Amino acid sequence: MADNLRALFSSNDPSAFDVAEAFTDRNSQWGVVAAALEEHLRRIAGGAFDVEDLEAPRTNLIVFHGVGGVGKSTLLRKIEATLTAAEHRPEQWGAPTWTERVLPIRIDLSRAASTGSDFERVILTIRLALAGALDRTVPSFDVALRNYWEHTHPGEPLDEYVRRSGLAGRFANLLPGQLQAGVGEVAAALALPGLVGSAAGQLTTALVTALRERQERARALAGAARTAALLEATPDLEALSYYPHLLAWDLNQLPAKKRLTPVVLLDTFEDTADRHRDFERLLQRLVWLMPNIFFVIGGRSRLQWADPALHGQLDWTGPNAWPGLATAPSSLTVPQPRTAGTGARQFLIGDLSPEDCETHLARRLVHDGRPLIDADIRTAITARSHGLPLHLDLAMSRFLEIRRTGRTPTAADFDCTFPALLARTLSDLTPEERHLLRSVALLDAFDLDLATRTAGLPQQAPARRLVERPLVTEDPYALWPYHLHRAIRSAVQEDEHSDDRWTPADWHQAATRALAALGEQWAKAAALAPSRMLLVACLRQGLRLARDHRLTGLGWLTEAAFVYTDDSVWEPLTPPTTGTGAPDTAADAVAELLTAIARRQREHRRRTADRLTAVLDTGLLPAELTEMALYYRAKAHKDLSQNDAARTGMQQVADTGGRLAVKARRALANLARLAGDFPTALAAVPTLGWKGRHHRVLGDIHWSHADTPAAVNAFEAGRAEAEQHGAAGERAMMQVRLALAVSFADPDRAADELALAHQLLDGLDQRSNTLLAQVVALIKDAGTRGLDVTARAESLRTDIEAAGLPFLHRFVELALAFHHSVRSDDQALTATIGRLRTLTATGDFAYFTDIAHFMAGLPLPGPSTTRWTRNETEVRTAWRGLIQARQEHLATGN
Repeated sequence: MADNLRALFSSNDPSAFDVAEAFTDRNSQWGVVAAALEEHLRRIAGGAFDVEDLEAPRTNLIVFHGVGGVGKSTLLRKIEATLTAAEHRPEQWGAPTWTERVLPIRIDLSRAASTGSDFERVILTIRLALAGALDRTVPSFDVALRNYWEHTHPGEPLDEYVRRSGLAGRFANLLPGQLQAGVGEVAAALALPGLVGSAAGQLTTALVTALRERQERARALAGAARTAALLEATPDLEALSYYPHLLAWDLNQLPAKKRLTPVVLLDTFEDTADRHRDFERLLQRLVWLMPNIFFVIGGRSRLQWADPALHGQLDWTGPNAWPGLATAPSSLTVPQPRTAGTGARQFLIGDLSPEDCETHLARRLVHDGRPLIDADIRTAITARSHGLPLHLDLAMSRFLEIRRTGRTPTAADFDCTFPALLARTLSDLTPEERHLLRSVALLDAFDLDLATRTAGLPQQAPARRLVERPLVTEDPYALWPYHLHRAIRSAVQEDEHSDDRWTPADWHQAATRALAALGEQWAKAAALAPSRMLLVACLRQGLRLARDHRLTGLGWLTEAAFVYTDDSVWEPLTPPTTGTGAPDTAADAVAELLTAIARRQREHRRRTADRLTAVLDTGLLPAELTEMALYYRAKAHKDLSQNDAARTGMQQVADTGGRLAVKARRALANLARLAGDFPTALAAVPTLGWKGRHHRVLGDIHWSHADTPAAVNAFEAGRAEAEQHGAAGERAMMQVRLALAVSFADPDRAADELALAHQLLDGLDQRSNTLLAQVVALIKDAGTRGLDVTARAESLRTDIEAAGLPFLHRFVELALAFHHSVRSDDQALTATIGRLRTLTATGDFAYFTDIAHFMAGLPLPGPSTTRWTRNETEVRTAWRGLIQARQEHLATGN
C-alpha cells in the first residue's frame, strides 16, 4: 500500500495511470507454509499433543530469510491477507485444505528497538488480536498480565499505554474489559467476589493459594501445572516472557466452537539483533512455550537456533530442539536429525525469475489497460535487477520521477544502480563487514581465505560472519562456494554516495591484493596436485581484475598462461571486453591473447590470425607471451594452409630459444613432413622429447608410410606419456591419431578406438581433432555400401570450411580416395585425385596425391617431390596392400 500511495502522489494527474498490486512468484513459499500449517493443525488436534510438554522438539514455525529487498515483508503481508480472507489470496496460490479456524497476527519487529521492553509490544499485540477474535477471556494469562502491568507500570492504565504506543486498533477497547472480566471469573471461581475490584496482586495471591491447596475450581480455571509458580514469581519482564505458557494453556482449553489457531508472523526479525541476543531470547521463549501457535518468521539472516554453539545464549538450542532449522545452505549434505517433525522449516527467499520481473513491471503501472512502462525499459530494468524486487520498485519510482519532468524515459535511464539499495544492505553491517563486502565485490566467487586476503584482514572471522548473511549465496559444490548477490555487487562497485565509499586508489589496492591472493592459492594447490579447474578459475578472475583495474604487475598470470595452453583444452577464459578499442595495457593484451587462442576452436582461423597480429602490433605483451602469440599465429597460418608464413613464424619462435622453442621445432618438423620431406622430420624426432611431442611426430610419419604397427606403437606411447603428465588434451589428440592409423588397416578395432577418442574429446573443445575424428569414421567405413560415405564427406567439407581449417580438406579427399579404391570406382577416384592435386598444388600435402595413386595401383603422372624414409616401391606396396586387405574383409563379411 505504501508503494501505491507513493506512486499516487508522484503526479498531479493521478488518473493518468493506475497503480496496481503486482505480487508475483512465491508459489513455492506459500506451498511450504500451507503444508507446514496443515501438519501443525493435524498435530495439535491429535490425542498425543500436550501443550504443557516443554521437552518435545518444536516444529511450529517456518522461517524465510533473504537479502534486504527480496520481498520477505511482502510475502508475510500476503500470507496474512490470505489467511484473513480467501478473496485476498493470489490467484496462483491454491486454496488451503484445512477447515480449522486460524487467526493471522503480523508483528513488524522493525518498530522495536533492541531493548527488552519491546517484548511487551509483541505480547500485547497477540493479546489484542485475540481480544477481537475470541470475544472472551483467557483467565490464567489475563490475571498474570494484569498483575505484571500493575507491578511494572504503576498508575498507568493499560488502555492509555495502548493508545500512546501505537497499538490501538478496533479491538484495543476490548482488552481492558476482558482483563477485568478475567479477574471476575477467577474471583467467582474462588468464591471471593470481594476481590473483583481489588489489586491484581491480592487476587493472584488467592489464586496461588487455591492452586497450592489443589482446589478443584481453581484447577479447572487455571490448572496448568506451572501456573502457581509463574504467579508467585516477581512480575517483571523475565516472568512476562514465560506467561505465554499460560496463554497457550488457555487457548488449548477453549471449547470446540471457539477453538482457533493463531498464526503469528514476525517480520524483519533481523531488527531484534543485539550483542547478547536479549530480545531474541524472549522471542524464542514465546515460540517454544506456545507449541499450539504457528509462527512464520521473516528476516535477513538464517535463524540459528539449531546451532549448538548458541548454547547458553538462548534457552533451547541444537538440532534436537529445532529439527526443521538444522538444515542450512552450508550443510546441504548433512541429513536432518531423526526427531519429531517432517522436513525443513527454514528457507532462503530467492530472486524473482526474469519472467516474474517482467510481470511485476507490466502490472505495476497501467494506463488504459496497457503497461505504462515500455517493453524495452522493462527488459533493461529486469537485467539490472538480477531479480531483486527492491530494485524493481526503485526503478518504478525512477520511471515516475523522469516522467514527471516531462521527458519520456528510455532504457538507458535504467542502466544504473540505486543508492537506497546499497544503503539498506550496509545498514546492519559492521565496519569490518562493510570493508569485506566491498572487497569481495571484486570477485566473481570466493572462499573465506580469498575474501580475507583480498580485504587485507588478519583473521577470517569477519568473512565467516559475512557469508552467513543472505546477501551472500552459497554453492557448497563449487570451487569457491560463495557469491555476492549480483545486484548488490553492482551497487557496491558503482557506489558514489555512501559516506565510507572507496576511492579509486582503494579499489586498485584491493584488486592488487585479490590478484596476489588468487596467484598464491593457485601456486599452493599446483604444488600439491595440479588442478585444471582451479587454474582456469584463477585465470578467469585474475585476467578480469588485471584488465579492469589496469594492474601492471602480471606476476603469476604469465606462468598460468603457459600452463593453460600446455594442455590444449581451451576452456573460455575472459568475460566480454568492456570496449571495442585496441588493448592499451599489458593486462588488456594478455586477456586478448588468451581469448584469441581459446576462441580459435570456435572461430575461423583467419579471425584468430588477425586477432593475434593485432595483439602483437600493440607491443604491450611481455617477452615470454610475445613468443606465445607468435607461436599460435604460426599455428593458425598452418591451419589456413599458409605454410610459408607458418614456417617463418615457427622459425622465429625456435630461434628465440624460449619456452616454446621445442614446440616450434616440432612444428617445423611437421611442416617438413607436410612438404613431403620425411627424412628431415624423422631426424628432428630425437631432439623433441615430451615437450616437443616426439611420439606424435613419429606416429604421423609412420602412418603416412602405411606402417600401421609402428604408427600404433608411437601413438600408444604418446597417449601413455600424456596420461603420465596428466595432459588430457594431448591424450585425446593421440587417441584420434591412433584411431586414424588403425582405420586404414582394421575397421573393427577402429570403431573401438574411435569411440574412446570421442569420449576423451568430450568437453575439451578441440575443433580440429573433432573434425579429424569424423574423417576417421569415413576411412573406417570405406568401401561399405549403405553408409553413404560420399554424402557424409560432402557434409564434412561444409563444417571444415566454416571452421576455417582448410588443411582438413586433404584428409577428406584422402579418405574418399581410399573408399573409391576399395570399390574400384575409377571414375570417382579420378575426380578425387584431381581435387587432391588442386589442394596440394603449393607442394604441402602433395604426398597425399602420391598415396592416392599408390592405393589404386596407378603410376604417378610425373616425378614426385616426396622424400620417403623408405624406398618408394615399399610405400606403394604397403598402401596397395591396405586396399586389398579391406576388399577381402568386405568380401568375407568380417
